[in-house]
Amino acid sequence: MKIQEKYMLRCIQIGRNALGRSAPNPMVGALLTHGDTIIGSGYTSAFGGPHAEVNAIRSVADPGKLPDSTLYVTLEPCCHHGKTPPCTDRIIESGIRRVVVGLPDPHDKVAGQGIAQLREAGCQVEVGVAADACREHHKRFLTLHEKGRPYIVLKWAQSPDGFLAPDPEVRGESTGPWWITGRESRQLVHKWRTQESAILVGWRTAAADDPQLTSRDWAGKDPLRVLLDPSGRAPEGLRLLDGKVPTLRVLHTGQQPTGSARVENIFLEPGPGFLRALCRELRERGVLSILVEGGAHTLGSFLSAGLWDEARVFTGPRPLNGGLRAPALSGRLVANTASGADTLTLWRND
Repeated sequence: MKIQEKYMLRCIQIGRNALGRSAPNPMVGALLTHGDTIIGSGYTSAFGGPHAEVNAIRSVADPGKLPDSTLYVTLEPCCHHGKTPPCTDRIIESGIRRVVVGLPDPHDKVAGQGIAQLREAGCQVEVGVAADACREHHKRFLTLHEKGRPYIVLKWAQSPDGFLAPDPEVRGESTGPWWITGRESRQLVHKWRTQESAILVGWRTAAADDPQLTSRDWAGKDPLRVLLDPSGRAPEGLRLLDGKVPTLRVLHTGQQPTGSARVENIFLEPGPGFLRALCRELRERGVLSILVEGGAHTLGSFLSAGLWDEARVFTGPRPLNGGLRAPALSGRLVANTASGADTLTLWRND
């Protein structure tokens, strides 16, 4: 492996510190080398704060070394005013004369213009180092700007005989989740919640399980909660409607929701384009990614529409011998690992 690739892979490691924090900005990682020494590094701050390149430049103890340094960055530096000034201006002002970029930025306000500005200022710019690894790292941001929708992760737990939940008579009148997985897997899901912009369930799951959909079992930010309730059938009093975490209730146009004003209601036209319209709405709100946690009807709707990028499926150790069938999944199996007593399989929709 070439030294440039090693530095870029290190940038990716640094950039992961921004996972779940930087959205809707990408979780960029950057570092500066002087000779064979790394003299600075940084990653994208929470939205509204400095970007990775600026944080890396600020971290250098001796700014006098910058003109003879190389900046490595996982994504093309921005060249437009947003919450912060253009990163290209800061790079040029610092005197850095060599920049190595993992990927061009597909954002319509950048799209090669950042690279062009640096070159016009006399910087030597190399593009495409460890590009595949950078694409994987920036999959959420790239999906938003290349496909026009958030990155969609489906998640569910099933029994080894392929059921999501037992028959109603087995469950009885009790409310709350019917746990298929163990403690380790449930905590891992809370970690995932801190990494995604939004979390989504259908009204049937909300009514049956009364979930909070927070990341209370892992340190990090709670995602935006999204409740699919097209006909306004979700009962009042659900914890999803408590207003403690920003929440959207999605209804069909023309519905007259009742109850609390503690959540925001949005209205979309019914029909086959309903989910795609929801994806556009969430994109406009800066949602980079969605974790879809159920239930069976909602998961099946996303699968049928082809609106998914990866699926994370837990299989618990105990059969249910009947009940609600798990969704049928076709895709590329990328990993099969243990999660406590459970098995976790990861799938991609290529």
